[in-house]
Amino acid sequence: MTAPVLRQEGKQADCILRTGPAPRSLSGMKTQTDSLVRDLARIIGPANVATGEDAARWSSDWAGTTRWTPLAVARPASTAEVSEVVKLAAARNVPVVPVSGNTGLTRATEAGGALMISLDRMSGIRDIRPEARIAVVEAGVVLARLHEAVEEHELIFPLSFGARGSAMIGGALSTNAGGSNVVRYGSTRGLCLGLEVVLADGRVLDLMSALHKDNSGYDLRDLFIGAEGTLGIITGAVLRLFPQPRAYVTAMVACPSISGALRLLNTLQAETGGAVEAFEYMPGAYIDAHLERVANARPPFDARHDVNIMVEVGALSAHDAHPGPDGSIPIATQLEDSLERLLESGEVLDAVVAQTQAQRAEMWARREAAADVCLLRTPLVHNDIAVPVDKVDALIERTTRRATALDPGIRFLSVAHLGDGNLHFAAWPDTHDPGIHAAIHALVEEETAALGGSFSAEHGIGLSKLDPMARHKSPVALDVMRTIKAALDPQNIMNPGKVLPPR
Repeated sequence: MTAPVLRQEGKQADCILRTGPAPRSLSGMKTQTDSLVRDLARIIGPANVATGEDAARWSSDWAGTTRWTPLAVARPASTAEVSEVVKLAAARNVPVVPVSGNTGLTRATEAGGALMISLDRMSGIRDIRPEARIAVVEAGVVLARLHEAVEEHELIFPLSFGARGSAMIGGALSTNAGGSNVVRYGSTRGLCLGLEVVLADGRVLDLMSALHKDNSGYDLRDLFIGAEGTLGIITGAVLRLFPQPRAYVTAMVACPSISGALRLLNTLQAETGGAVEAFEYMPGAYIDAHLERVANARPPFDARHDVNIMVEVGALSAHDAHPGPDGSIPIATQLEDSLERLLESGEVLDAVVAQTQAQRAEMWARREAAADVCLLRTPLVHNDIAVPVDKVDALIERTTRRATALDPGIRFLSVAHLGDGNLHFAAWPDTHDPGIHAAIHALVEEETAALGGSFSAEHGIGLSKLDPMARHKSPVALDVMRTIKAALDPQNIMNPGKVLPPR
């Protein structure tokens, strides 16, 4: 929802009589805001209500490309306080926009004229149950903090991506985040057993189940995962944990082609018993940009290659991870032997296996710098898309060919979670013509749809992808979604205008 705008209601500029609601008084709006702030302060304390300059940290996206002015920002510290704040907003018919780490890329937290509810004070880890391999957390827990907490129990929460130092669990659930380990563990939806949600009328929906099997009616949990706060505010979750691999082996591998890289993935999965945790594609153009952007960065190989893969394998068994008499780790030896064999056959062009934690960290840093690398230049066009893994090569070929026909000087730097078919199409156009930029976005979406893919893989919809939702989502699916939205949020106050395009 945008800030109110005064406009003419009649057909003629000099029309005096107008139909529709009367213009709103700006002084009346200020009185309403002051009253709202006073009531919020009564519920959660004056120090936890921000307005004006105090709300600046919640008034733009992470890249600073979009800015807005919220009515206020409320920072409740408990589910009960979230409930009372939402009840207040419902009674005043005030739109509500939830925000977690604000690391999203689709303008889903834009909140001009809305009440923002920040979950940053709800950062408690309520319980870690190692035997059941679950963690019970509040929505404001920062992902990296959860990683550290469960590591003490030799467990992992496998969701990981570049923004893990600031992204929060509530936001990850609300966008059904993916990350680099989907190839082994699945996306956020598959990592969640239970939820706690504050509905649009302030009621608390307790779905905090730790069950792996529960066939008692509709799976309401899945409604809220990926809904971006349009159906309710996630305040807590029961999350699945996994055994911490006893050893990791990480390598950079150059392949002749993307299809050749997929053959490599299948080979390694077969030879390691499905132990591949990450399989990340970086083209030569991205490596060039990374070297330009990041001080002291080093190329992955002595020679430049077009298809660069970062692969990581995690060993769970002591047999695979325990060093032998010569100090070698079996899983590492297995990966090295496989790569040597593929080098000899020409299926791999080059390979470097990390021998130290520092080398492993360097490989990961190269991939996780993608967002910063993309901001090296403007303008930037980017799409978060997914196709079946065997269609990624065709998707890149088709989109590259068509975009180059529109803009011969365009530079591509797409990266991909190749193991699950998620391509982050990114390019620097050689023109500032917004019409060309829009055409590039559209052709990427068209080719994705033609290959049986999705125009949104892991970043969500927000405001940025309303047009492709309208163009490519099934009309029946949209009608069902609107019916659910109307049933759970009849006042349309929960993150209004996001996810669902206008009829």
